Parts: sequence; structure tokens; C-alpha cells
Amino acid sequence: MTDLIKNTIDKFSVGFVFTIADFPVSKEKPKAVSKILNNLVAEGFLRRLSKGRFYKPQISKFGELPPDTFQVVKDLIEKDGEIIGYLTGYAAFNDLGLTTQVPATLQIGTRKEKKSLTRGIYRIRFIKQENTITKENIPLLRLLDCLRLFKEIPDTMPDTACRRFIYLFQQLTPEQISTSKRLVLKYNPATIALLGAILQMINPNEDTTPLFEKLNPITIYKLNISLEILPTQTNWNIR
Repeated sequence: MTDLIKNTIDKFSVGFVFTIADFPVSKEKPKAVSKILNNLVAEGFLRRLSKGRFYKPQISKFGELPPDTFQVVKDLIEKDGEIIGYLTGYAAFNDLGLTTQVPATLQIGTRKEKKSLTRGIYRIRFIKQENTITKENIPLLRLLDCLRLFKEIPDTMPDTACRRFIYLFQQLTPEQISTSKRLVLKYNPATIALLGAILQMINPNEDTTPLFEKLNPITIYKLNISLEILPTQTNWNIR
């Protein structure tokens, strides 16, 4: 059976994360398959990402590479063909050009609160997302999450981050802007205020009334963005 398992593994791409469920024979002999996989880990043929999850290591001239982040968390963002979460936070900072720092912590947006866990070199944290998560709105949710985590962007000054956000929102279509305004209403007030200021700067005629009405008029949001970069911030009590 070991040869059968190895032949199946040879068909997997390097870095592909798999479980015993990926072997048809496991339905009849799950314990035998599990034992063989654990033996292959002991031999150095495989690596164990976490309990019951394995992958073939990829070796580059710089040494062994971990699986890509999607492989690490794929079971946490999709189940039975249904999207249940999405990579956000530090990974989104990097993907959207807000920082060059490679994350050691992966954050996943999800409708349900979950406890943090560890897989391989990564610490995985979950961020509760109040909006419905769909394939279409994930890019906008990631962008809004980054606004919410504005103060947590590593190795980036507030003005630099804000300038990048202004550029990113300028690339959106009117329909995407409209959807963003709807989605942000389920975020915290500071995120709503920051989006309002950015949209108002990009387009002074943008209807941001629903966002403004959601805020407490006496609350101040300290983000340390200069007036030169975001002159509309005073309309939103951002300092």
C-alpha cells in the first residue's frame, strides 16, 4: 500500500496540502493510510503542516519553502464548494501594496468567531465579518478590512498608507464604490469615517450622507494623516 500512496502523492503538485481524505483507499483503511503518511514524514519524504495535514516540500536554491498561504488555509476559506472565509489583514496589506513585510500571521475574515490556531510557521487569527461573504465582494471586504486595520499596517507611515488607499479606491468602478459604501456600514465608526473622507476627496460630489449619518458627530478619530494628503478629513473628525 505504501507504493500506492506514494504514486498518488507523486501526482500532487509540490506544496499541495492534503489529508488522508485525498486517498480513495482511505475509506476502507484510514488507519493504514494515516500510519503510512506519518512514516513518510519520519523519512523526510513529506512534511506535516498540522495534525492530519501534509505536503511535499519544495526545495529552492535558498532552502526549503513552505506551502503558499492559500494551501495553508484553503479548508478554512472554502468548504464543500461554499466560500466560508477569505484571506485578509496582513496578507491583504502585502497584496494591495500597503507594505512589503511578509506576514507571519494570517488573518481570515469569517462570519463566525473562531479561536486562533497554528499551522506550520503561521499563526492564524480570525476576524469576524458582519457582511455576507461572497466571491464578488471579497476584494472590497479585504480593502475595507485594511481601512479598519489602518493603524496596524507595518513599516508604513500614515500618509504613505493613505495615499495608497486613495489610489486603490480611484481604481474602483462606480458600482464598486456604491457597494463599498453599503458594506462599510457594518464596520466600526473609524473605518466609516476614513472611507467617507477618501471618497469625498476623490469625488466631492460623491453621496456620502449614509456614512456621515452613521457617525457620532462628537467622536474624534486619531489616525495621524496630514491635511496635505487628506484635506477632507476635518469633515469627518479625523485628526
